[in-house]
Amino acid sequence: MSDTIQLSPGDEAPSFVAHDQNGESHDLKQYLDDGKTVILYFYPKDSTPGCTTQACDFRDNMARLNGEDHVVLGVSKDSGKSHQRFVEKQELNFPLLVDEDLALHQAFGTWRLKKNYGREYMGCARSTFVISPDGTLAWCRYNVKAKGHVGMLMRELGLGE
Repeated sequence: MSDTIQLSPGDEAPSFVAHDQNGESHDLKQYLDDGKTVILYFYPKDSTPGCTTQACDFRDNMARLNGEDHVVLGVSKDSGKSHQRFVEKQELNFPLLVDEDLALHQAFGTWRLKKNYGREYMGCARSTFVISPDGTLAWCRYNVKAKGHVGMLMRELGLGE
């Protein structure tokens, strides 16, 4: 799988329109036109321990992020129904985008060859992209850890803690 996309800061962010757990449309261009900075994070699966830790971390820091004109969007290949249960159970205060066809994962290079206990398979590399209002990537990282990631991201963005 040598054709996996590897984005870097300064690259143009892939454009997208995607639906969330409620069927509402999210258009990257519209957020950027509104002067928002978009934090797009990819995670493997709703309601798993690591993904729950990461989602709740974003939830708990949302006031600070929104105050800085940041919009957080989570993405996984789970269905809208699965996302809806996850949002309700964890009281998440940001949208989860549905990417069942993996179009977003492939555009951002997060659907990758993974290895676990000697077995190779394709899966989601937990990754985060910060998209500036000018449409370029201000920050991005592949294979991030679930625990402590949001705090590290906020430090990197100069949002303090």
